[in-house]
Amino acid sequence: MNKIEHLEQQIAALSAEEQARFRAWYTAFDADAWDRQIERDEADGKLRQMVDDAVRAHHAGKTTLL
Repeated sequence: MNKIEHLEQQIAALSAEEQARFRAWYTAFDADAWDRQIERDEADGKLRQMVDDAVRAHHAGKTTLL
């Protein structure tokens, strides 16, 4: 059994209250991981290219108002 399968079994064995606490913890954990990824991408200049492409598309009339 690999680590993921072991964790799946452990999570499935939690009570409803424990599963709710786990979901809350994991939601915050995952959001923090996402924030760190965005920060790395920004620091590496990856987001700048996306912004530049979007501005060019807008100036070229290739966007629509929401």
